[in-house]
Amino acid sequence: MCGRYTLIKLADFTDMFPWIRPPEHLGDVPDAARYNIAPSQPIAVVPNDGKNQVEFFRWGLVPSWAKDESIGNRLINARGESLAQKPMFRTALKRRRCLIPADGFYEWKKSPDGKTKTPMYIRMKGGRPFAFAGLWDRWTSPDGSELLSCTIITGPPNALVKPIHDRMPAILSGDAAKKWIKPGEMGSEESAKLLKPYPAKEMEAYPVSRRVNSPATDSKDLIEPAEEVASEPKTAKQKRAKKSDDQASLFP
Repeated sequence: MCGRYTLIKLADFTDMFPWIRPPEHLGDVPDAARYNIAPSQPIAVVPNDGKNQVEFFRWGLVPSWAKDESIGNRLINARGESLAQKPMFRTALKRRRCLIPADGFYEWKKSPDGKTKTPMYIRMKGGRPFAFAGLWDRWTSPDGSELLSCTIITGPPNALVKPIHDRMPAILSGDAAKKWIKPGEMGSEESAKLLKPYPAKEMEAYPVSRRVNSPATDSKDLIEPAEEVASEPKTAKQKRAKKSDDQASLFP
């Protein structure tokens, strides 16, 4: 799953992908650094409409045939292995693919006792931007207004992410990114070749503050390294038991 990510400077993304143009109306889009992007928010997207230009869609896919937009709350991610079989994704896979600019994402790592989770920030070494593979769609509400929305595709983790989580977002770069948003239809076999785990050797991960757990928190300190929480704080009962064990070892 990918439920939170960062996009600190959109201009760095368009510099890294020079064939992608910035938004047409810069004054109408959010351009502030984003350190805790969450579902249902407007996010930067490059759809395969032939323009190769950044636009802003809602995160959470609302298929064109949906009865209402609330379905988007459940479709923030799409499993890459089953896209061609799922009704809510297969048409978008064929015709409506997109890139989602990012420069890092968060996953929560379970402690050895399974009782706590430590947020981990995962990014490219050097912090360079990259693109998630995504799908998009256009939904028309009963009043005639249109909603453009998207979802992030996930797949099996690479060696870096595997100890943290059993899924990771599909990341594209270079020619793979260009192929993904080429206008027209794409077969499931061709798309599957592009949705491979990104090389672990090019990425890094480290623990960050649990303040990122709240979507309302969005500040630079969220991506600063923090100590990893090994387990839950011991209860008073556990502390008494440990003290008793320690005394027993001193007085056999």
